[in-house]
Amino acid sequence: MNDERFKIFSGTANPALAQAICQNLNVPLGQALLGRFSDGEIYFQILENVRGADVFVVQPCSYPVDNHLLELLLMIDAFKRASAWRITAVLPYYCYARQDRKDKPRVPISAKLVADLLETAGASRALTLDLHAPQIQGYFDVPVDHLYGSPVLVDYFRHKKLPNLTVVSPDAGGVERARAFAKKLDAPLAIVDKRRVDMDVTEVMNLIGDVRGRSTLIVDDIIDTAGTLVKTADALIREGATAVYAACTHAVFSGPAVERIENSKITEVVATDSVPVSEAARKLKKVTILSVASLLARGIRSIHEETSISELFI
Repeated sequence: MNDERFKIFSGTANPALAQAICQNLNVPLGQALLGRFSDGEIYFQILENVRGADVFVVQPCSYPVDNHLLELLLMIDAFKRASAWRITAVLPYYCYARQDRKDKPRVPISAKLVADLLETAGASRALTLDLHAPQIQGYFDVPVDHLYGSPVLVDYFRHKKLPNLTVVSPDAGGVERARAFAKKLDAPLAIVDKRRVDMDVTEVMNLIGDVRGRSTLIVDDIIDTAGTLVKTADALIREGATAVYAACTHAVFSGPAVERIENSKITEVVATDSVPVSEAARKLKKVTILSVASLLARGIRSIHEETSISELFI
């Protein structure tokens, strides 16, 4: 793209993804200085003129979550004060999305607070990828473009041509996502009844659907500690599944996730690079990482050129 008013900047969360997006769009990554004071406070300075520019700030708020979120807020504030025409927060991974409602007494709605912070900092709009709950879009009073990683993941599994495939939702909340996968892959759907007993601890209870003698594909938005994933895989094997695959957009892989996946009965875990994946995870033969740089680049281009973004949902 040859437009001096179109600029892309990156925080420190996933600069490789931001660089890949820029390569897809044939634009240079914006010049900025992002460092730390000796006490840990974040220092940020834009090193080029952005007055009147259409600015996109790429920053998935992955681990360490709070640092990357604050980086993003400070960057947005800097662009606002430097008179950028429009500032789009590009969040391939939206943090605090798992607290999207009051499901217990005296808890925050963290996803709403993050939306408020982004708007207060000066974001004109947001571009997100596979929100944990699609209704989070409604927490914003600015436009939100919500993309899905499914086109990238579905295309991969379509080419694998797994025999007798059944798509599996690991919980009731993910049924809509899994159903969309199943429809695109022309496969039946099964659902696991998951009961959460603690913040990061779940217990698989029942399987709704038939997987006996079939290949299975577990579809989720996030793999965090991989506890749910491994228990779901075990349940599918007990019910007679011949192979278990898994697909997710956000490979958070925290705590014992890599070890659990390595020792599990899962054949392959396929994820995107929405968040940086650890070297240990990349070395696992069971883990395949696909890039969403092209998908995000097309979304950014559509926003800048003010064209329809709906074709990216196909």
